[in-house]
Amino acid sequence: MARDAPVVAPLVLDPLSARLAEAAGFPAVYLGGGTLGYVKTSTEANLSLTQMAHAALEIRAACATPLILDGQCGWGDPMHVRNTVSIIEAVGAAAVEIEDQLMPKRAHHHIGIEHLIPTELMVEKIKVAIHTRRDPDFVLVGRTNACRTDNLDEALRRAEAYKRGGADVLLLLPKSPEEAIAIGERIEGPLFYMMLGGVGSIGMPIAELAKYGYKIVVDALTPFFAREKALRLCYEALAGERVDPTVGADFSEETRHVHQTIDLSSLLEIERRTVER
Repeated sequence: MARDAPVVAPLVLDPLSARLAEAAGFPAVYLGGGTLGYVKTSTEANLSLTQMAHAALEIRAACATPLILDGQCGWGDPMHVRNTVSIIEAVGAAAVEIEDQLMPKRAHHHIGIEHLIPTELMVEKIKVAIHTRRDPDFVLVGRTNACRTDNLDEALRRAEAYKRGGADVLLLLPKSPEEAIAIGERIEGPLFYMMLGGVGSIGMPIAELAKYGYKIVVDALTPFFAREKALRLCYEALAGERVDPTVGADFSEETRHVHQTIDLSSLLEIERRTVER
């Protein structure tokens, strides 16, 4: 957060993807509820705090890179938010994103129909979250979806209230590059930019976002869709008795990459010193 350039964090869904992102050089990673809900085939609306916390715990056990966790709507009212923040901080996340949709969340969110709670209630959630955290460096991201339900003015009004309530970073989900610039020009950051269409959807180099107060940039979808497509094509090829289009018929190179990613050599060394002497 202290750097001039934005922190770029890709979506990860498990320890292996977190290790791969870490190896690629990313300074942070992002565990998204929307995509984990897809993986569970039940949508984010049915994900529990326990499921998200367990996924975060497994990622943190395998990867030292700071983790930003999608805290959805805090899993309840302000009283529930205290428990949510305590658990998320305890599993080792560096930041949590909390949005202003109602609970329980609805699957209609995935087709662009949002249900916002009153601004005042969201501010109380933020105040409780800030009061609950033990580490002052644990970052609270206050998110509003009002750009989609209402307009930019309403989103800015809400974001300003969330900042006054104590949010460290603001996420407004602009609908276009022009709106992203307008947000940066009209409200004091730090700001959080969430890519929902890959790098090409930003409309400018990531470094340029820094001029408008964006300190965190997350790609919340591309890694998931890349994984989903690769698996779908793999199963279709296997069902048709064809060679997989992604890895081909020779798995030796990918086996080497996997062994390197999981650090198999260090596990083998422990066994050589103990049970395989």
